[in-house]
Amino acid sequence: MISVAHSPDADDIFMYYAIKFGWIDCPINNKTFHNIALDIETLNQEALKNTYDVSAISFALFPKIANDYALLPTATSFGNGYGPKLVKKKGMKLKKDFRVALSGEHTTNALLFKIYYKHARITYMNFLDIEKAVLEEKVHAGVLIHENILDFHNELEVEKELWDVWKELIEVDLPLPLGGMAIRRSIPLYRAILIKKALIKAVEVALKHQNLLSGMLLERSLIRVNKERLRTYLSLYANETSTRLSEVQILAIDKLFELGYQHGFYANLLKTKDCLLTDEYLQYRFS
Repeated sequence: MISVAHSPDADDIFMYYAIKFGWIDCPINNKTFHNIALDIETLNQEALKNTYDVSAISFALFPKIANDYALLPTATSFGNGYGPKLVKKKGMKLKKDFRVALSGEHTTNALLFKIYYKHARITYMNFLDIEKAVLEEKVHAGVLIHENILDFHNELEVEKELWDVWKELIEVDLPLPLGGMAIRRSIPLYRAILIKKALIKAVEVALKHQNLLSGMLLERSLIRVNKERLRTYLSLYANETSTRLSEVQILAIDKLFELGYQHGFYANLLKTKDCLLTDEYLQYRFS
């Protein structure tokens, strides 16, 4: 069995469940996979422990697990004009050392936040608890992620879009790399390539049959949003750009790694193409 860990948010569920429902016709099928749904920071922490064969991760984590995992080119989520939001209670003025709730130490939003807001006092908590923590003034502000960016309490307002933070930090026009998938390097190469192909196919099939799959997910209460919110959320984070990494997306991940390296968060500077699981082996195996 191949363990595949993903988050419970709508885009990850959507991009995986064509496998779960048995829609993928390939040597690696739905009976080969065992899926686990956990919040993104738990996934990041488990990836540091090399727990799962395949795992959704924050892109910001990857340089810390690069010796044990390779990047997969599919089931990715990028922001393009949107992304996580720093929110506060309406009318509140944030001081330089404001208290903030973030969804996890190794998330992409945390990396960008720590680079941009150097004096903020950070508390980490489950992303589902952040909105309440801000409303109850346990913290002065919090970064909302996943579906929470679409609909939050009317007593809250956006202090800063993390998309704008990203743009200010990199000073070029690139999408914001949020999350992707990584696969254990210890898996035999040919089997790993078959797993990759199955995951790519799952995203392709999900996008081709979006209405049918979305309806099934809603009927089974597998996601936290209604039909309208699901359609909106998938248009942002599970769309035609999620199937395979493009050259522009690769440049964006490179820029994220570069930012982390320049600010002392990574010991080494990685290039995305050096970390990807490729198909080159197949041309030698079958030549």
